[in-house]
Amino acid sequence: MARKISITKEMIQKAAFEIAKTEGMGSVTARKLADKAGCSTQPIFRIYENMEQLQKEIFDMAIRFFSDFYADYCKEHPQEEKPFVCFGMAYIDFAMKHSQLFYLLFLSKERYGKSLYELLNGSTGAFMKELARAKALGVKDPGELFMKMWIFIHGAAGMAITGDYDLPETETLRLLRESYEKNAV
Repeated sequence: MARKISITKEMIQKAAFEIAKTEGMGSVTARKLADKAGCSTQPIFRIYENMEQLQKEIFDMAIRFFSDFYADYCKEHPQEEKPFVCFGMAYIDFAMKHSQLFYLLFLSKERYGKSLYELLNGSTGAFMKELARAKALGVKDPGELFMKMWIFIHGAAGMAITGDYDLPETETLRLLRESYEKNAV
């Protein structure tokens, strides 16, 4: 007799994250997840008391995914020396490439007790590193500088997920660099 495949927590998490990544958190239902994981709903509720527990884990996975995305983006663009520029480019690119996760993390009201600061800092301390870099370069108030740049960064990312942002990467980069230079006093 063939042995029955055991559905693990990791298998359920992976399937749930893929649904959230492509279709949004609202599409992560027990039935859809069971179909994606190739099981009934029974293993899901054996592992999770309710779908809210799983959604919190998906949210935490999305934070790590964004942190990794940011780190990889900046490794691929090491020539950027100005603080917040690579961060801004990665944030906008994340919105373009992973709009459902961007919405989940940065536009939805449900943040599972996390502040926007915690989300931007991610699991790697990305935001704090950018602030420290700005301070080391002589910026008197790195927080204020970031807030001035943030309006463009977040606005551009928001426009990207609605399809309204059509500036080429080179123009976005130029605007971020100029914003840094004009405000880093």
